[in-house]
Amino acid sequence: MAGETILFSEMTPGPGWEDEFNAWYDSEHIPLRMAVPGFRGAQRYRRKEDSKYLAVYEMDSQEVLLTEAYRRVKEEPSALTRRMLSSVSGFSRYIANQTGVQRRADLSGDPLEAPVLYALFSQVPENCRAEFEDWYAGEHVPALLKNESWLMCRQFSVAVCEPWEVTHLGLHYLRDENALASPEREEALTSEWRTRLSGESWFEEKELVFERMGAGFHPKT
Repeated sequence: MAGETILFSEMTPGPGWEDEFNAWYDSEHIPLRMAVPGFRGAQRYRRKEDSKYLAVYEMDSQEVLLTEAYRRVKEEPSALTRRMLSSVSGFSRYIANQTGVQRRADLSGDPLEAPVLYALFSQVPENCRAEFEDWYAGEHVPALLKNESWLMCRQFSVAVCEPWEVTHLGLHYLRDENALASPEREEALTSEWRTRLSGESWFEEKELVFERMGAGFHPKT
C-alpha cells in the first residue's frame, strides 16, 4: 500500500553473510517497523550488479519518524541489530514526500509489485524547480508511459538525503528492464525540452536499477 512519504534505505552486507543479513532484515528489521503506527508497507529490492540491498518503506507522513514508537525501534536495537548495522556498508537514507503519481491508463494489478524499480535522483536549483517539475510530469513521464512495460512513476520532493545532495526523486515501476532501452524512452530523452534542460550546468541525473525481492511487508491488522 503506497503512502504519502517514503523512506528509501540501502545497505550492503559483507561478503559471505548475505543469507544471515537477509534473514535478519526479513524477520526482525522490517517487522519492527511495520509495527509502528503510520508505516503502511515496505518492499525490498537488490541491485543486479552488486550486493547492495534497498528497502522502500511507505508511510503516512514524515512525522511518523518523530513518534515515540519509532524512536524506540531506532534507539533501542537488539544485540543482533547492533551487530548487523555495525557490519554493513554502502548506507543511504532518503526521506521523500510524494508530489505526484502517474500510471498507465490500461494498468491492471498493483504497480508496487512490479519486478523492476528504476530510481532517478536529481538536484535542481530552487529557481529552476517549477520548470523541471512541469517538464517531468507534463512531458517526460507521459512519454515513458507509452511503453507497455512502464507501469507507474511516482515523483517525490526529498526532505532528508544521505549521501547524495538531491532535491527530487522519481521512482519508476517497470514490468521489464528492457523498457530502459525502448524507443519510447529514447524519445523521452531526446525531446527538445529535455535537451535544453540537460544543457544546464545543474542538470545531472543519478540512476539506480533494482530487482524486486519477494512479497512486500504490511502491518498486521
